[in-house]
Amino acid sequence: MTDMYFTEEHNLFRESLKDFLQKEVVPHIDKWEETGQIERFIWKKFGDMGFFGIAYPEEYGGMNLDFFYTVILLEELQKINSGGFAAAIWAHAYLAMTHLNAEGDTRIKSEYLAPSIAGDKIGCLCITEPFGGSDVAGMRTTAVKEGGHYIINGSKTFITNGVYSDYLVVAAKTAPELGGKGMSIFLLDRDMPGINATKLDKLGWRASDTGEISFDNVKVPAENLMGEENAGFGYIMQHFASERLIMGINAHARAEYAIEYALGYMKERTAFGVTIDKFQALRHKLAERTAEVEMSKAFNYTVAHRLGNGEYVVKEATMSKLTATKIADEVIYDCLQMLGGYGYMEEYPLARMLRDSRLGPIGGGTSEILREIIAKMVIDKKTYKPKTEEISKK
Repeated sequence: MTDMYFTEEHNLFRESLKDFLQKEVVPHIDKWEETGQIERFIWKKFGDMGFFGIAYPEEYGGMNLDFFYTVILLEELQKINSGGFAAAIWAHAYLAMTHLNAEGDTRIKSEYLAPSIAGDKIGCLCITEPFGGSDVAGMRTTAVKEGGHYIINGSKTFITNGVYSDYLVVAAKTAPELGGKGMSIFLLDRDMPGINATKLDKLGWRASDTGEISFDNVKVPAENLMGEENAGFGYIMQHFASERLIMGINAHARAEYAIEYALGYMKERTAFGVTIDKFQALRHKLAERTAEVEMSKAFNYTVAHRLGNGEYVVKEATMSKLTATKIADEVIYDCLQMLGGYGYMEEYPLARMLRDSRLGPIGGGTSEILREIIAKMVIDKKTYKPKTEEISKK
């Protein structure tokens, strides 16, 4: 299967990335997990290596590589056992930067996308609200036009990189009376007066800073509106496909890592005179879980291939996140069980993996919401079109 999607160049990139992560990231992970803050130097090193520019135009410092380079980056980030560090990296590179690239004008791309690729600026995407959760259309944050500025008021929560980032990509209602059709996307600098962020204390993803952010009469230049006014909901929905697939890929990768670790442990751990990988109950459980992960990975690769070819895979990406995160949770739960009491100890990796994985079925759209989206497409025959296609027809 890997030969279908990965070339020799892909494989060389994977080896280079693995080496970089082991040398530059892994020695600091425990510290960042404890402090909940990723030191700035590593962002610059990622930028210097070109990892933030994989998917972005060469004119802004990117490499414009195919989507399977992104797949490799996501998979290897899951295998250093810090969901928080991985989330901070991909939330910057594939949430905040995606909007800069897709909706930002030339000035925004020069002043924000290029430094983001270089690792000099860190971004966050602010959509979820305290009273809204997965209900994006129900957001309450407003942006009122006053002369050459918009005045933004409201709040966001569960925002990855929400405390220590340099800029914020913010969704707000510019025409609240239109509901979801009255939403716009703005670029805010962290130092704009009226922005306040509080760091949240989480069960998992401890290395990443997750913030609750308030906007109190924040004055934003009109030129910081990204894309069309009142078109924000369409932009958000369009990018959700890639975000959900990213979380599906993350899930199969961490599940694969958990199985690899559990198998290594089982080959060394003895009970009743034999290594525990000889016991049928454990062998069959791992066999079943491995089959599920392989099926999930094969599906995710197929969807990744289609996304990379420009297809709008909203249904398939939603299915990817729904199923892969569920499988990952179950795999990691069972792998922890294989370690017995040691699985419950912090010095072994499964305890952290269990906490980190539990965010999968919650973040980026809960599994309950995703099931309803799939039901609408499968049962009600609802179709979704990319925002770019809607604009082209105007």
